[in-house]
Parts: sequence; C-alpha cells; structure tokens
Amino acid sequence: MDTTSEQGLPPDEAERIAAICEGVGDDPHRMLDILRAVQDELRWISPAAMGLIASRTGLSRIAVEGVASFYAFLSQAPKGRVTIRLCDDIVDRFAGMPEVAAAFEAALGIKVGETSADGAVSLEYTPCIGLCDQAPAAMINDVVLTGLTPGRAGDIAAALKAGQSPEELIAQDFLDLTPHERATRQVENNIRHAGASLLSPVPDGAGLAKALDMDPVRIIAEIEASGLRGCGGAGFGTGRKWRFAAETEAERRIIICNADEGEPGTFKDRVLLTERPHLLAEGMTIAARAVGASEGILYLRGEYVYLRDLIEEVLQDRRDRGLLGQGIGGQDFDFDIRLQLGAGAYICGEEGALISSCEGLPGEPKTRPPFPVTQGYLGLPTVVNNVETFCHAARILDQGAQWFSDMGHAGSHGTKLFSVSGDCLRPGVYELSYGLSVRELLAMAGGEDAAAVAVGGASGTMIARDQFDRCLSFDDLATGGSVVVFNGSRNILEIVEYYMSFFVHESCGFCTPCRVGNVFLHKAIGKFRKGLANPEDIEYLKDLSGTIIETSRCGLGTTSPKPILTTLENFPLVYAATVKPSKDRIRASFDIQSAIDDARHMAKRGSEIFDEDYSE
Repeated sequence: MDTTSEQGLPPDEAERIAAICEGVGDDPHRMLDILRAVQDELRWISPAAMGLIASRTGLSRIAVEGVASFYAFLSQAPKGRVTIRLCDDIVDRFAGMPEVAAAFEAALGIKVGETSADGAVSLEYTPCIGLCDQAPAAMINDVVLTGLTPGRAGDIAAALKAGQSPEELIAQDFLDLTPHERATRQVENNIRHAGASLLSPVPDGAGLAKALDMDPVRIIAEIEASGLRGCGGAGFGTGRKWRFAAETEAERRIIICNADEGEPGTFKDRVLLTERPHLLAEGMTIAARAVGASEGILYLRGEYVYLRDLIEEVLQDRRDRGLLGQGIGGQDFDFDIRLQLGAGAYICGEEGALISSCEGLPGEPKTRPPFPVTQGYLGLPTVVNNVETFCHAARILDQGAQWFSDMGHAGSHGTKLFSVSGDCLRPGVYELSYGLSVRELLAMAGGEDAAAVAVGGASGTMIARDQFDRCLSFDDLATGGSVVVFNGSRNILEIVEYYMSFFVHESCGFCTPCRVGNVFLHKAIGKFRKGLANPEDIEYLKDLSGTIIETSRCGLGTTSPKPILTTLENFPLVYAATVKPSKDRIRASFDIQSAIDDARHMAKRGSEIFDEDYSE
C-alpha cells in the first residue's frame, strides 16, 4: 500500500516530510529536529504528518505526538506564515509590552492567541526570550526585534501586511550580511564591563593548544585546582564532574553544552554565543579531551534561533582548520559538535530534561540516580555544562589554575557574568569577580533607587534594600546570572504572581507536587492581590511551599516556591498589609464578583442581584 496515501497527506507535503526525516537518517533520537523542520516548512504538525513521521522513524504516532505536544514552539493547529511572539516577561510588561501588544492587535485585526483569517499572521505571547536588557522584545519567525514601541508595532504590522519579510525588517540586504552581522543588527550585546576572563580580548585556541600537550588526568587536575564551579546556578565542581565521567567505564562518552538559558532575566550566555562562540567550542573540545569523548551536542534554546547560522559557521570553520572532527591537532583525538535547537521549554534548562530533549523525547527530567556523568545521553557517561563554564575552562587551560583561583571570593573563584535588567539606567552584561555586593553592582548599573532585586531570576532570591550589602557568591547570594532590579513603584505581589504563573506554565507536568501545587500557590497569591487573604493564608503558603520543595522530582519544583518564600521573609509587611481584618473583624475569603464573571460572559448580560447598573 502507498504509505503516503495511507497517511492522507498531499504528495508534495509527504515528499517534504520524507526528505526531512531522511536528512537525519530517520533517527528517532532526532525527533525534535524533524518536528521543528516540519513546523517551519508547513507551519504546523498535522495528525497525518505525525503518522508519516512515526512510520519513518519506527515509533508509534502517540510517541511522536507526545513530543509535538510538549514544546511551545510546535503546534498541532495551523499557524500563520508569520508568527509574532511577544515576550511576556515581567520586565517586558513593566517596559510597555501591554501597549505594544494592543498596537499589534489593532494593526493586525486579531487578538493575542489568534491567527488571521487569511493564514498570514499569528500573534501570541511567549515567556522570557533572553532580551530583558532591551525590552519590550519579540520574535517574528526566526528574527528578533527589540526596543519596541506602540508606534513601531504599527509600522511592523503594516510592513508585514504589505508583503515584507521578517528579515527585511532588519535590513533590506539581510541575506548578504555575515551571520555575525545579522546577529548584532538584531540584538545589542550591551557589554557594560569586560572582566579578565571572558569579555576582554582572548587569544584564539591558546587553551586547546596547551590541552593537546597534556594528558587527560592533568587537564582535569588543572580544572579542579582552579576552583571552577558550574556557572548555571547549581555550582557543582566542574573538574569533579569531568573526573566522574572520565572514570566511568564506557566505550563512548558525550559532552553537552547547555545553552538553554531560560531563567527569566538571564541573557549573559546570549552574549558569549555571539562574541565568544570559538571559545565555547574550544572549551567543549578541552572537556572532550579530558574525559575521552568523541561526540558533542550544543543545545541552543529555541529563542536564540537567530544565532543558529553564526554557530554553524563557527563549527564548520573549526572543522576546516582541524580543530574539530578527526585527528584534532594531528593527534589521535576525534571530536565533533552538532547543534541541537530547542523549541520553547524552560524545563529543558534542567540537565535531565535537556538530555531527554536531545534524545528526541519530551523534555521531562530523569530520575536520579543514576546521574548523567555515569548514565546520561543514551545511557552513556555525559558531561553537561553551560556556555559560561566551558568558556572559563578554555581560559583556565590557557592562563593556568592559579590565575583563575586568585580572582573572586573564598569558595567562589574567578569571574561571573551578571545579566542586569529592569529599573536601571545601564542594563546589560557585567563580568566581575565574585564577592562584590548587590549595592556595588546597582551603582555600576545605575539602579541606586532599587527597592527590590531578584537575584537568580524567578527561581532565585528576592531581597529588599536592607540586604543590598549581601555578597554575590555561591555561599551567599548565588545566581546563574540574572539580576533584575525593581524600583519602589513596582508591586511586589504582582511580580510574585507573574513568577508563579510562569512556573505553572513551564512545569513539565510529570509530578503532582509541581503540577498541582504551583497552581494552588498561584491562586493563593491572587487572593492576596485582591485583598481576600486571611492571616492563615500566610501559613498555608509556607506549608504548601515546603511540601512542593520536599516532594518534587526536579529543580523546577524545588525552586518554584522561592518567589513566595523569599518575599514572605524579606517583604513581610507587603503580605501583612493585605490580611488586616475588616471593621467587623471578619475577612471575606470569597469574591462573588469574580465567581460570577464566567456566568456573565456565557449569558451575555449582568446580574440583576449583584450588578448595580443591571438592566434587562
């Protein structure tokens, strides 16, 4: 029987899908690549397409649908030929995104969440896209636009309706530009302070050249002696991680770079990917030399798709120069890197979920133990580090462990890249030695009037003015890079409510404490915002948060209550002010107006009893 006919696809679509599958060898582990390509080609992933993909890769259609339904950038309903994704991060909201969204709606004649009747344009919200230093921002297909205003939104919509491509919104000669020029035309680097390790000029290949003259044991010893710790937030010793992988018996080992920096307010890896991609590849190659790996994967978050051509160009250049591929440096050392693009899933920043995604599965965290260093990608020993960590490793091999160790603070060696955004005059990336205070960083960024600072993003710590002298280090205020500044005009509970809605949206849904518990926390914060909370609700927040932390499967659940817990601790009056008893010492816990909103909508009229201005 003709498979194409059985699947019910038009012949041209079936041929395009078959070619996409064939391009990755019909490999089910490349499912995310297949589905992304089908989405780009056909603007959706239809049931018939999933059936054909399943037959090509030897999977069930349900397995394919499980992946297709997991990622936000994949759709099982037709999208417009142009999809506009408006960043809905709290920083973008405060910078004017609601007005920008309204301007797009008016100009396009559709609401957020809709597609135009002619199938030309879809308009939707998406969480943080790593551009908080130049908010409001949006993705239009694979193009990024920053610093949006309502007026500019109208101009963009008019240009798209007139047939202009998203690329032409950046430059008429967009395709004639180099990949690096395309990237920097779209996004400002905003490097505010270049430190000694990563953002000052670095020699090309110096670290790898020295690593090729060292045996693997010595490379690992050098990394351990430097005190380098993982820069993504957890802070696990990098050399120790490499040593565990190297000592695990296996015929194959894998190096994975986690470039899925989805934590709201974090964008420093974006800058490294733009300005130091060679240093990143060099660091991954050094890690491969140290642990005996021949395969590498660079997992790039889907929101950074505009950097894809730049990274592919860098990888090819390194192959051409003998720095990737077979016989690196003229030695018996083979190692290559493939680029794996994500598709809009915050949870894939967690290393187990990231590995699942690389395997062509839904991005769900893996049960531990075993840990990735002994049994990770496809069951093989796997080293997962982020962009900043690999870049530091290359510099350490060049300059030496002592050079790196001498910088920073006790237990927090070297430099750290801070992504500073929000209510400050100079948002951007600051490379500074560990050990400075929040107050010192605020002075550099022009955020002296801050009333609150979120250190570490949504899953970090929210501090008040009386804690601005605390130290930015692993042993005090640890951060993967995000520092979001809020001035006194901002509503702390609005910020907390946003962060909780973010976690509700981004939970993978695997475990009940995270899937359900965060919904309850979000609803409870809504009660505080509406003035409907009772004093007992504060204890409820604490108890439920503790349960979620203790029983969740992965890092998302163990950190998601932190916006609530840290603001309860550091801003107690904000909560206390909303639970003062009423004059008769009775506090309403039920909002009748909210309860009948759905009924009003369905009946298309108000309530004779509860609406004063009711008329039949």
